[in-house]
Amino acid sequence: MADYDVVVLGAGSGGYATALRAAQLGLTVAMIEKDQVGGTCLHRGCIPTKAILHAAEIAEAARHGAEFGVHTILERVDLAGVRSYADATVARLYKGLAGLIRSRDITVISGTGRLLPAEAPDAPPRVEVGDQVITGNHLVLASGSEARSLPGLEIDGRRVITSDHALRLDTLPKSAIVLGGGVIGVEYASAWRSFGTEVTVVEALPRLLPNEEPELSAGLERAFRRRKITALTGAPVAEVDAGDHGVRVTLSTGRAVEAELLLVAVGRGPRSAGLGYEEAGVELDRGFVVTSERLVASTPRTYAVGDLVAGLQLAHRGFAHGIFVAEEIAVAEGKLDRSPVPVRDRDIPRITYCDPEVASVGLGEEAARAEYGDAVTISYDLAGNGRSQILKTAGLVKLVRAPDGPIVGVHLLGSRVGELIGEAQLITTWEAYPEDVAAAIHAHPTQSEALGEAHLALAGKPLHVHG
Repeated sequence: MADYDVVVLGAGSGGYATALRAAQLGLTVAMIEKDQVGGTCLHRGCIPTKAILHAAEIAEAARHGAEFGVHTILERVDLAGVRSYADATVARLYKGLAGLIRSRDITVISGTGRLLPAEAPDAPPRVEVGDQVITGNHLVLASGSEARSLPGLEIDGRRVITSDHALRLDTLPKSAIVLGGGVIGVEYASAWRSFGTEVTVVEALPRLLPNEEPELSAGLERAFRRRKITALTGAPVAEVDAGDHGVRVTLSTGRAVEAELLLVAVGRGPRSAGLGYEEAGVELDRGFVVTSERLVASTPRTYAVGDLVAGLQLAHRGFAHGIFVAEEIAVAEGKLDRSPVPVRDRDIPRITYCDPEVASVGLGEEAARAEYGDAVTISYDLAGNGRSQILKTAGLVKLVRAPDGPIVGVHLLGSRVGELIGEAQLITTWEAYPEDVAAAIHAHPTQSEALGEAHLALAGKPLHVHG
Protein backbone atom coordinates (compact mmCIF):
# COMPACT_ATOMS: atom_id res chain seq x y z
CA MET A 1 0.00 0.00 0.00
CA ALA A 2 1.25 3.46 -0.90
CA ASP A 3 1.34 6.24 1.67
CA TYR A 4 -0.74 8.55 -0.54
CA ASP A 5 -2.81 8.46 -3.70
CA VAL A 6 -0.66 11.25 -5.17
CA VAL A 7 2.83 12.45 -4.31
CA VAL A 8 3.82 15.76 -5.88
CA LEU A 9 7.51 16.65 -6.07
CA GLY A 10 7.56 20.45 -6.05
CA ALA A 11 5.09 23.10 -4.83
CA GLY A 12 5.28 25.70 -7.59
CA SER A 13 2.45 26.60 -9.93
CA GLY A 14 2.15 23.15 -11.49
CA GLY A 15 2.73 21.27 -8.26
CA TYR A 16 0.28 23.06 -6.00
CA ALA A 17 -2.39 23.16 -8.73
CA THR A 18 -2.08 19.37 -8.99
CA ALA A 19 -2.32 19.02 -5.23
CA LEU A 20 -5.32 21.32 -4.82
CA ARG A 21 -7.35 19.73 -7.60
CA ALA A 22 -6.44 16.18 -6.55
CA ALA A 23 -7.50 16.87 -2.97
CA GLN A 24 -10.70 18.47 -4.22
CA LEU A 25 -11.46 15.22 -6.04
CA GLY A 26 -11.08 13.17 -2.86
CA LEU A 27 -7.52 11.90 -3.31
CA THR A 28 -4.93 11.85 -0.51
CA VAL A 29 -2.00 14.10 -1.42
CA ALA A 30 1.53 14.78 -0.21
CA MET A 31 3.53 17.67 -1.64
CA ILE A 32 7.30 17.79 -1.19
CA GLU A 33 8.99 21.21 -1.28
CA LYS A 34 12.42 22.37 -0.11
CA ASP A 35 11.43 26.05 -0.14
CA GLN A 36 8.05 27.77 0.24
CA VAL A 37 4.86 26.73 -1.51
CA GLY A 38 4.18 28.92 -4.50
CA GLY A 39 7.51 28.37 -6.22
CA THR A 40 9.30 30.73 -8.56
CA CYS A 41 6.17 32.45 -9.83
CA LEU A 42 4.95 33.63 -6.46
CA HIS A 43 8.26 34.35 -4.76
CA ARG A 44 10.76 35.29 -7.49
CA GLY A 45 8.87 35.57 -10.77
CA CYS A 46 5.40 36.60 -11.87
CA ILE A 47 4.13 38.35 -8.76
CA PRO A 48 7.13 40.37 -7.50
CA THR A 49 8.28 41.34 -11.01
CA LYS A 50 4.81 42.56 -12.00
CA ALA A 51 4.60 44.53 -8.76
CA ILE A 52 7.90 46.17 -9.70
CA LEU A 53 6.57 46.87 -13.21
CA HIS A 54 3.49 48.52 -11.71
CA ALA A 55 5.72 50.73 -9.57
CA ALA A 56 7.66 51.56 -12.75
CA GLU A 57 4.38 52.49 -14.47
CA ILE A 58 3.63 54.94 -11.64
CA ALA A 59 7.11 56.46 -11.98
CA GLU A 60 6.58 56.86 -15.72
CA ALA A 61 3.17 58.47 -15.17
CA ALA A 62 4.62 60.92 -12.66
CA ARG A 63 7.43 61.85 -15.04
CA HIS A 64 4.99 62.57 -17.89
CA GLY A 65 2.06 64.00 -15.95
CA ALA A 66 2.33 67.38 -17.71
CA GLU A 67 1.29 65.72 -20.98
CA PHE A 68 -2.12 65.22 -19.38
CA GLY A 69 -2.27 68.63 -17.74
CA VAL A 70 -1.25 67.26 -14.36
CA HIS A 71 2.09 68.79 -13.37
CA THR A 72 3.82 66.17 -11.28
CA ILE A 73 7.43 65.78 -10.23
CA LEU A 74 9.22 62.46 -9.80
CA GLU A 75 11.34 63.23 -6.77
CA ARG A 76 13.12 59.89 -6.47
CA VAL A 77 12.67 56.14 -6.72
CA ASP A 78 13.09 54.42 -3.36
CA LEU A 79 14.08 50.92 -4.38
CA ALA A 80 13.75 49.67 -0.81
CA GLY A 81 10.19 50.99 -0.79
CA VAL A 82 9.47 49.27 -4.12
CA ARG A 83 10.84 46.02 -2.70
CA SER A 84 8.72 46.42 0.43
CA TYR A 85 5.59 46.90 -1.69
CA ALA A 86 6.42 43.84 -3.82
CA ASP A 87 7.29 41.74 -0.75
CA ALA A 88 4.02 42.68 0.96
CA THR A 89 2.08 41.62 -2.14
CA VAL A 90 3.88 38.28 -2.18
CA ALA A 91 3.35 37.79 1.56
CA ARG A 92 -0.42 38.30 1.29
CA LEU A 93 -0.74 35.85 -1.57
CA TYR A 94 1.54 33.32 0.14
CA LYS A 95 -0.53 33.47 3.32
CA GLY A 96 -3.70 32.85 1.33
CA LEU A 97 -2.17 29.96 -0.61
CA ALA A 98 -0.74 28.30 2.50
CA GLY A 99 -4.13 28.55 4.18
CA LEU A 100 -5.86 27.06 1.15
CA ILE A 101 -3.46 24.12 1.10
CA ARG A 102 -4.05 23.49 4.83
CA SER A 103 -7.81 23.63 4.34
CA ARG A 104 -7.61 20.82 1.74
CA ASP A 105 -5.74 18.49 4.15
CA ILE A 106 -2.73 18.32 1.85
CA THR A 107 0.39 17.05 3.61
CA VAL A 108 3.34 19.36 2.92
CA ILE A 109 6.72 17.71 3.51
CA SER A 110 9.65 20.12 3.82
CA GLY A 111 12.91 19.05 2.24
CA THR A 112 14.59 18.13 -1.01
CA GLY A 113 12.89 15.18 -2.64
CA ARG A 114 14.90 12.66 -4.64
CA LEU A 115 13.24 10.06 -6.84
CA LEU A 116 14.21 6.46 -6.10
CA PRO A 117 14.09 3.53 -8.54
CA ALA A 118 10.94 1.40 -8.18
CA GLU A 119 11.38 -1.72 -6.06
CA ALA A 120 9.42 -3.75 -8.64
CA PRO A 121 7.65 -2.99 -11.96
CA ASP A 122 4.26 -2.79 -10.26
CA ALA A 123 5.49 -1.11 -7.07
CA PRO A 124 4.42 2.46 -6.27
CA PRO A 125 6.83 5.31 -7.09
CA ARG A 126 9.14 6.32 -4.23
CA VAL A 127 10.61 9.67 -3.20
CA GLU A 128 13.33 10.03 -0.59
CA VAL A 129 13.16 13.12 1.65
CA GLY A 130 15.90 13.23 4.25
CA ASP A 131 15.71 9.96 6.15
CA GLN A 132 12.18 9.05 5.10
CA VAL A 133 10.77 7.45 1.95
CA ILE A 134 7.37 8.58 0.68
CA THR A 135 5.34 6.39 -1.68
CA GLY A 136 2.35 7.25 -3.82
CA ASN A 137 0.07 5.40 -6.18
CA HIS A 138 0.91 8.20 -8.61
CA LEU A 139 3.88 10.56 -8.76
CA VAL A 140 3.82 14.04 -10.28
CA LEU A 141 7.18 15.66 -11.07
CA ALA A 142 6.88 19.42 -10.65
CA SER A 143 10.37 20.61 -9.74
CA GLY A 144 10.16 23.64 -12.05
CA SER A 145 12.97 25.64 -13.65
CA GLU A 146 15.96 27.81 -12.82
CA ALA A 147 17.76 30.74 -14.40
CA ARG A 148 20.26 29.81 -17.12
CA SER A 149 23.52 31.44 -18.14
CA LEU A 150 25.85 31.21 -21.12
CA PRO A 151 28.79 28.78 -21.17
CA GLY A 152 31.78 30.33 -19.44
CA LEU A 153 29.80 33.30 -18.08
CA GLU A 154 30.14 33.37 -14.30
CA ILE A 155 27.25 34.75 -12.25
CA ASP A 156 28.82 36.57 -9.30
CA GLY A 157 25.62 38.06 -7.88
CA ARG A 158 27.15 41.53 -7.80
CA ARG A 159 28.19 42.75 -11.25
CA VAL A 160 26.80 39.82 -13.23
CA ILE A 161 23.36 38.86 -11.95
CA THR A 162 20.22 36.88 -12.76
CA SER A 163 16.61 37.95 -12.32
CA ASP A 164 16.66 36.41 -8.83
CA HIS A 165 19.42 38.84 -7.81
CA ALA A 166 17.71 41.73 -9.57
CA LEU A 167 14.71 41.38 -7.27
CA ARG A 168 16.90 41.92 -4.21
CA LEU A 169 19.00 44.91 -5.38
CA ASP A 170 19.46 47.55 -2.68
CA THR A 171 20.11 50.41 -5.09
CA LEU A 172 19.26 51.14 -8.69
CA PRO A 173 22.13 50.93 -11.15
CA LYS A 174 22.80 54.10 -13.10
CA SER A 175 23.41 51.91 -16.15
CA ALA A 176 22.71 48.28 -16.98
CA ILE A 177 23.19 45.81 -19.81
CA VAL A 178 20.44 43.23 -20.20
CA LEU A 179 21.68 40.10 -21.93
CA GLY A 180 18.64 38.59 -23.64
CA GLY A 181 15.73 40.24 -25.42
CA GLY A 182 13.10 37.71 -24.41
CA VAL A 183 10.30 38.21 -21.90
CA ILE A 184 12.41 38.53 -18.75
CA GLY A 185 14.95 40.79 -20.44
CA VAL A 186 12.53 43.31 -21.93
CA GLU A 187 10.45 43.45 -18.74
CA TYR A 188 13.46 44.37 -16.62
CA ALA A 189 14.74 46.76 -19.28
CA SER A 190 11.35 48.49 -19.29
CA ALA A 191 11.10 48.74 -15.49
CA TRP A 192 14.64 49.95 -14.96
CA ARG A 193 14.30 52.57 -17.68
CA SER A 194 11.14 53.90 -16.01
CA PHE A 195 13.12 54.16 -12.78
CA GLY A 196 15.82 56.19 -14.56
CA THR A 197 18.48 53.62 -15.41
CA GLU A 198 20.30 53.81 -18.75
CA VAL A 199 19.60 50.43 -20.33
CA THR A 200 21.09 48.50 -23.25
CA VAL A 201 19.48 45.23 -24.34
CA VAL A 202 21.71 42.75 -26.16
CA GLU A 203 19.97 39.99 -28.14
CA ALA A 204 21.79 37.42 -30.29
CA LEU A 205 18.75 36.86 -32.55
CA PRO A 206 17.64 39.45 -35.13
CA ARG A 207 14.85 40.99 -33.02
CA LEU A 208 13.45 41.45 -29.54
CA LEU A 209 10.85 38.91 -28.40
CA PRO A 210 11.84 36.54 -31.22
CA ASN A 211 8.95 34.18 -30.43
CA GLU A 212 6.35 36.87 -31.15
CA GLU A 213 5.14 38.20 -34.49
CA PRO A 214 7.71 40.37 -36.34
CA GLU A 215 5.27 43.34 -36.40
CA LEU A 216 5.02 43.25 -32.61
CA SER A 217 8.79 43.04 -32.22
CA ALA A 218 9.27 45.98 -34.59
CA GLY A 219 6.67 48.04 -32.73
CA LEU A 220 8.27 47.28 -29.38
CA GLU A 221 11.71 48.24 -30.68
CA ARG A 222 10.31 51.59 -31.92
CA ALA A 223 8.73 52.19 -28.52
CA PHE A 224 11.99 51.33 -26.77
CA ARG A 225 13.89 53.80 -28.98
CA ARG A 226 11.41 56.53 -28.01
CA ARG A 227 12.06 55.64 -24.37
CA LYS A 228 15.83 55.77 -25.03
CA ILE A 229 16.34 52.06 -24.41
CA THR A 230 19.12 50.84 -26.70
CA ALA A 231 18.44 47.48 -28.34
CA LEU A 232 21.37 45.74 -30.03
CA THR A 233 19.90 42.79 -31.93
CA GLY A 234 21.65 40.19 -34.06
CA ALA A 235 24.60 40.65 -31.74
CA PRO A 236 25.94 37.54 -29.96
CA VAL A 237 28.27 38.13 -27.03
CA ALA A 238 31.95 37.38 -27.55
CA GLU A 239 33.36 38.33 -24.15
CA VAL A 240 32.31 39.62 -20.74
CA ASP A 241 34.73 41.37 -18.37
CA ALA A 242 33.46 42.14 -14.88
CA GLY A 243 35.46 44.27 -12.48
CA ASP A 244 35.05 46.18 -9.25
CA HIS A 245 33.49 49.19 -10.95
CA GLY A 246 31.41 47.70 -13.73
CA VAL A 247 31.00 45.31 -16.65
CA ARG A 248 32.25 45.46 -20.22
CA VAL A 249 30.47 43.32 -22.83
CA THR A 250 32.14 42.82 -26.20
CA LEU A 251 29.89 41.67 -29.03
CA SER A 252 30.78 39.45 -31.97
CA THR A 253 30.70 42.58 -34.14
CA GLY A 254 33.56 44.03 -32.10
CA ARG A 255 31.39 46.66 -30.46
CA ALA A 256 31.82 47.02 -26.70
CA VAL A 257 29.22 48.19 -24.18
CA GLU A 258 29.90 49.18 -20.59
CA ALA A 259 27.60 49.53 -17.58
CA GLU A 260 27.44 49.13 -13.82
CA LEU A 261 25.98 45.66 -14.00
CA LEU A 262 24.92 42.91 -16.39
CA LEU A 263 21.59 41.14 -16.05
CA VAL A 264 21.77 37.69 -17.63
CA ALA A 265 18.26 36.97 -18.93
CA VAL A 266 18.84 34.24 -21.49
CA GLY A 267 15.94 32.10 -20.31
CA ARG A 268 15.27 29.37 -17.80
CA GLY A 269 16.07 25.68 -17.90
CA PRO A 270 14.40 22.69 -16.25
CA ARG A 271 15.37 21.86 -12.68
CA SER A 272 15.88 18.11 -13.01
CA ALA A 273 19.58 17.51 -12.32
CA GLY A 274 20.50 15.74 -9.10
CA LEU A 275 16.94 14.71 -8.26
CA GLY A 276 17.29 11.05 -9.21
CA TYR A 277 15.13 11.25 -12.31
CA GLU A 278 17.49 9.51 -14.72
CA GLU A 279 18.57 6.93 -12.15
CA ALA A 280 14.91 6.00 -11.64
CA GLY A 281 14.43 5.55 -15.39
CA VAL A 282 12.70 8.84 -16.23
CA GLU A 283 13.60 9.77 -19.80
CA LEU A 284 15.01 13.30 -20.18
CA ASP A 285 15.77 15.45 -23.21
CA ARG A 286 18.05 18.43 -22.52
CA GLY A 287 16.90 18.20 -18.91
CA PHE A 288 13.19 18.26 -19.75
CA VAL A 289 11.05 15.26 -18.82
CA VAL A 290 9.84 13.51 -21.96
CA THR A 291 6.08 13.00 -21.75
CA SER A 292 3.16 11.92 -23.88
CA GLU A 293 0.42 14.35 -24.90
CA ARG A 294 -1.25 13.37 -21.63
CA LEU A 295 1.87 14.33 -19.62
CA VAL A 296 2.76 10.72 -18.79
CA ALA A 297 6.48 10.16 -18.21
CA SER A 298 8.44 7.06 -19.19
CA THR A 299 8.19 5.35 -15.79
CA PRO A 300 4.96 3.77 -14.51
CA ARG A 301 2.35 6.01 -12.86
CA THR A 302 4.57 9.07 -13.24
CA TYR A 303 3.61 12.44 -14.74
CA ALA A 304 5.40 15.75 -15.26
CA VAL A 305 3.94 19.25 -15.31
CA GLY A 306 4.92 22.88 -15.84
CA ASP A 307 8.42 24.02 -16.73
CA LEU A 308 9.75 20.45 -16.57
CA VAL A 309 7.87 19.76 -19.81
CA ALA A 310 9.41 21.39 -22.89
CA GLY A 311 7.32 24.26 -24.24
CA LEU A 312 6.01 27.56 -22.93
CA GLN A 313 7.40 28.38 -19.49
CA LEU A 314 4.38 30.10 -17.97
CA ALA A 315 2.75 29.78 -14.57
CA HIS A 316 -0.73 29.42 -16.04
CA ARG A 317 0.51 26.58 -18.23
CA GLY A 318 1.66 24.90 -15.02
CA PHE A 319 -1.76 25.49 -13.45
CA ALA A 320 -3.46 23.93 -16.47
CA HIS A 321 -1.07 20.97 -16.47
CA GLY A 322 -1.67 20.40 -12.77
CA ILE A 323 -5.45 20.43 -13.08
CA PHE A 324 -5.28 18.09 -16.07
CA VAL A 325 -2.99 15.57 -14.37
CA ALA A 326 -5.02 15.59 -11.14
CA GLU A 327 -8.16 14.81 -13.14
CA GLU A 328 -6.34 12.16 -15.15
CA ILE A 329 -5.28 10.46 -11.93
CA ALA A 330 -8.78 10.82 -10.51
CA VAL A 331 -10.15 8.92 -13.52
CA ALA A 332 -7.62 6.13 -12.91
CA GLU A 333 -8.61 6.01 -9.23
CA GLY A 334 -12.34 5.92 -10.00
CA LYS A 335 -13.00 9.40 -8.58
CA LEU A 336 -13.96 10.95 -11.91
CA ASP A 337 -15.80 9.41 -14.85
CA ARG A 338 -14.67 11.64 -17.71
CA SER A 339 -11.13 12.05 -19.06
CA PRO A 340 -9.91 15.65 -19.25
CA VAL A 341 -8.87 17.32 -22.50
CA PRO A 342 -5.06 17.63 -22.95
CA VAL A 343 -3.47 21.07 -22.69
CA ARG A 344 -2.25 22.53 -26.00
CA ASP A 345 0.47 25.18 -25.96
CA ARG A 346 -1.18 26.98 -28.88
CA ASP A 347 -4.23 27.67 -26.69
CA ILE A 348 -2.20 29.24 -23.87
CA PRO A 349 -2.17 33.07 -23.75
CA ARG A 350 1.18 34.84 -23.49
CA ILE A 351 1.81 38.33 -22.08
CA THR A 352 5.00 40.37 -21.78
CA TYR A 353 4.46 43.14 -19.24
CA CYS A 354 6.86 45.72 -20.63
CA ASP A 355 5.78 49.20 -21.75
CA PRO A 356 4.05 48.81 -24.18
CA GLU A 357 2.70 45.35 -23.41
CA VAL A 358 2.82 42.46 -25.85
CA ALA A 359 0.14 39.76 -25.73
CA SER A 360 -0.72 36.86 -28.01
CA VAL A 361 -2.56 33.56 -28.25
CA GLY A 362 -2.77 30.92 -30.95
CA LEU A 363 -0.68 30.63 -34.09
CA GLY A 364 1.50 33.24 -35.69
CA GLU A 365 1.33 33.89 -39.40
CA GLU A 366 4.27 31.62 -40.29
CA ALA A 367 2.97 28.75 -38.16
CA ALA A 368 -0.53 29.12 -39.63
CA ARG A 369 0.83 28.97 -43.19
CA ALA A 370 2.79 25.84 -42.28
CA GLU A 371 -0.30 24.16 -40.79
CA TYR A 372 -2.99 25.29 -43.24
CA GLY A 373 -0.98 25.91 -46.41
CA ASP A 374 -1.90 29.60 -46.30
CA ALA A 375 -3.22 32.23 -43.92
CA VAL A 376 -5.21 35.47 -44.03
CA THR A 377 -3.99 38.32 -41.82
CA ILE A 378 -5.01 41.84 -40.98
CA SER A 379 -3.54 44.47 -38.67
CA TYR A 380 -5.57 47.19 -36.96
CA ASP A 381 -3.60 50.21 -35.73
CA LEU A 382 -4.48 51.43 -32.23
CA ALA A 383 -4.35 54.98 -33.61
CA GLY A 384 -7.97 54.40 -34.53
CA ASN A 385 -8.98 53.37 -31.02
CA GLY A 386 -10.28 56.12 -28.73
CA ARG A 387 -9.26 54.57 -25.43
CA SER A 388 -5.73 53.94 -26.72
CA GLN A 389 -5.47 57.59 -27.75
CA ILE A 390 -6.57 58.64 -24.26
CA LEU A 391 -3.82 56.43 -22.84
CA LYS A 392 -1.34 57.83 -25.41
CA THR A 393 -0.29 54.37 -26.51
CA ALA A 394 0.72 53.16 -29.95
CA GLY A 395 0.32 49.58 -31.08
CA LEU A 396 -1.75 47.18 -33.12
CA VAL A 397 -4.02 44.15 -33.25
CA LYS A 398 -2.97 41.45 -35.71
CA LEU A 399 -5.37 38.64 -36.57
CA VAL A 400 -4.37 35.38 -38.24
CA ARG A 401 -7.12 33.37 -39.93
CA ALA A 402 -7.10 29.97 -41.56
CA PRO A 403 -8.15 30.21 -45.24
CA ASP A 404 -11.97 30.47 -45.28
CA GLY A 405 -11.83 29.30 -41.67
CA PRO A 406 -11.72 30.52 -38.08
CA ILE A 407 -9.37 32.92 -36.34
CA VAL A 408 -6.35 30.90 -35.23
CA GLY A 409 -4.15 33.66 -33.79
CA VAL A 410 -4.53 37.05 -32.08
CA HIS A 411 -1.47 39.23 -31.48
CA LEU A 412 -1.51 42.54 -29.59
CA LEU A 413 0.86 45.42 -28.86
CA GLY A 414 0.04 48.45 -26.70
CA SER A 415 -0.39 49.70 -23.18
CA ARG A 416 -2.65 47.39 -21.11
CA VAL A 417 -3.43 45.04 -24.01
CA GLY A 418 -2.70 42.09 -21.75
CA GLU A 419 -6.19 42.65 -20.34
CA LEU A 420 -7.63 41.82 -23.79
CA ILE A 421 -6.11 38.37 -23.98
CA GLY A 422 -9.06 36.67 -22.28
CA GLU A 423 -11.42 37.55 -25.13
CA ALA A 424 -8.69 36.74 -27.64
CA GLN A 425 -8.30 33.27 -26.14
CA LEU A 426 -12.04 32.62 -26.38
CA ILE A 427 -11.93 33.66 -30.04
CA THR A 428 -9.14 31.23 -30.93
CA THR A 429 -10.05 28.25 -28.73
CA TRP A 430 -13.74 28.39 -29.70
CA GLU A 431 -12.67 28.72 -33.34
CA ALA A 432 -14.72 31.86 -33.97
CA TYR A 433 -15.07 33.27 -37.47
CA PRO A 434 -14.51 37.00 -38.09
CA GLU A 435 -18.25 37.46 -38.60
CA ASP A 436 -18.95 35.94 -35.17
CA VAL A 437 -16.77 38.45 -33.35
CA ALA A 438 -17.79 41.36 -35.59
CA ALA A 439 -21.39 40.81 -34.48
CA ALA A 440 -20.43 41.22 -30.80
CA ILE A 441 -20.93 44.74 -29.44
CA HIS A 442 -17.84 46.10 -27.71
CA ALA A 443 -18.26 48.91 -25.17
CA HIS A 444 -17.06 52.38 -26.15
CA PRO A 445 -14.54 53.73 -25.38
CA THR A 446 -12.51 50.64 -24.51
CA GLN A 447 -9.45 49.01 -25.95
CA SER A 448 -11.54 45.88 -26.49
CA GLU A 449 -13.12 47.80 -29.38
CA ALA A 450 -9.83 47.30 -31.20
CA LEU A 451 -10.53 43.56 -31.29
CA GLY A 452 -14.01 44.25 -32.61
CA GLU A 453 -12.73 46.67 -35.25
CA ALA A 454 -10.08 44.22 -36.45
CA HIS A 455 -12.69 41.50 -36.86
CA LEU A 456 -15.06 43.90 -38.60
CA ALA A 457 -12.29 44.66 -41.08
CA LEU A 458 -11.52 40.98 -41.61
CA ALA A 459 -15.23 40.30 -42.10
CA GLY A 460 -15.24 42.83 -44.95
CA LYS A 461 -17.08 45.65 -43.19
CA PRO A 462 -14.47 47.94 -41.63
CA LEU A 463 -15.77 50.91 -39.67
CA HIS A 464 -13.00 53.05 -38.09
CA VAL A 465 -10.41 51.86 -40.60
CA HIS A 466 -8.99 53.99 -43.39
CA GLY A 467 -9.07 52.45 -46.84
